[in-house]
Amino acid sequence: MEMWIPSIAEARGTRAQAIVDALGADIAAGRLRTGDRLPTQRELAEALGLSPNTVMRAYSEAKRRGYVVGEVGRGTYVRPADAVPQAGPVALARPLGGPVDLSLGLPFVGAAGEALSATLAELAGSNGLTALLDRGEMRGRHAEAGAVLLRGLGLEAEAERIVLVNGAQQGICAALLALLRPGDTLLTERLTYSPLKALAAHIGVRIHALAMDDEGIVPDSLEAACRSTAPKLLYCTPTLQTPTTATMGEGRREHIARIAAAHDLVIVEDDVFGFLPDSRPLPLSVFAPDHTVFVTSVSKSMAPGLRAGYVHAPDRLLPAISAAVAVSSWMPPPLIAEIASRWIKDGTATRLSEAQRSHAARRQAMARRLLSGHVHYAHPQGAHVWLVLPQYWTARAFAAAAERSGVLLNTAETFATAAEAPAAVRLCLSHESTDERVRQGLATVATLLDAPAESHTLVI
Repeated sequence: MEMWIPSIAEARGTRAQAIVDALGADIAAGRLRTGDRLPTQRELAEALGLSPNTVMRAYSEAKRRGYVVGEVGRGTYVRPADAVPQAGPVALARPLGGPVDLSLGLPFVGAAGEALSATLAELAGSNGLTALLDRGEMRGRHAEAGAVLLRGLGLEAEAERIVLVNGAQQGICAALLALLRPGDTLLTERLTYSPLKALAAHIGVRIHALAMDDEGIVPDSLEAACRSTAPKLLYCTPTLQTPTTATMGEGRREHIARIAAAHDLVIVEDDVFGFLPDSRPLPLSVFAPDHTVFVTSVSKSMAPGLRAGYVHAPDRLLPAISAAVAVSSWMPPPLIAEIASRWIKDGTATRLSEAQRSHAARRQAMARRLLSGHVHYAHPQGAHVWLVLPQYWTARAFAAAAERSGVLLNTAETFATAAEAPAAVRLCLSHESTDERVRQGLATVATLLDAPAESHTLVI
């Protein structure tokens, strides 16, 4: 084959990162195949006009991600699908064999482990460790760091109106505990974040499903529900909705905000995916600041194990939400809050978020190619795909056939809040450690889509 030379002139980030991203994209697209030999570090450096050290860093990162293997004296090669990548944070506890898991929405870890090592070393050399073992004051500088993060999402956030939580899920739970009572009505999308159903059941509240279109909640459906059910709360994900990937436009957000204000309805806005799109509307909270509880976390944007989240709420709701957090966990761990705060302030958070966007874009490009010709919805920088099945497949039958073929996925029933769920499935692209496994899983899904259900024996 001709010498591989990536196109990185217009790529974002460092040149080393651009080389790694281009390498992953070319493997995913089939332009590089298992066993292909890459140019030497000096050859590639000369071809791109870079220093050999830059290419060396790129190849080291590519090895850590599992894209390539290197043999002394022989060179660097595209990694075989069944090879085990070198030890490092990318491996996590995620299997490199067995079923391809497209059911879990965990982000990849990337360079977060290296950042953590550096931050822990800084902490070890500081004099403030005792404070991280005390009850501490969880507002102050940690809340200010959260406000900086939220301002980057377009929200005019104030540190005094932030409650720190153990990830967005606790923030959502705290809002529900604080603002709902058994028997109350909770509004949400017809297809919604699946843990919300379990939370509602534990609290003893009724869920009322709202109609959706390609922008999410249909305003007429919300208006009708407000008139007929006397709801207390609306939960929604306006940006990259789970599972449909829908994003509300600014006009839709303004409309939803007006309805909420007219009926004194509190909105819980889940914005965990809001960092992914390069361009996105302002948060719903901007249009309804007195009626919206804004919830996000760093677990999607930085690393899944960094359980730090932020709730920004109107003054009148803060005491109840703070009390709900205290009842459920007393406080977030100060060490986790400290790490998140440092990363937000020193730029690590921005770098990790950009890596997540790049990772998502690369895998979405793969999905577009492999699912071409099949009805699916996705954002070019989103973490998942919403796949509408052909008429000859039910979601349960398709999921069973996929599992027998070595692919795990979630059906629409997992997310449904109404009696009937559409014939559709969600495909998460971020969880698997290697692009090759994602490619295999998507290729299997594409093959099944072309085969009538009658050709498969349904086992459930």
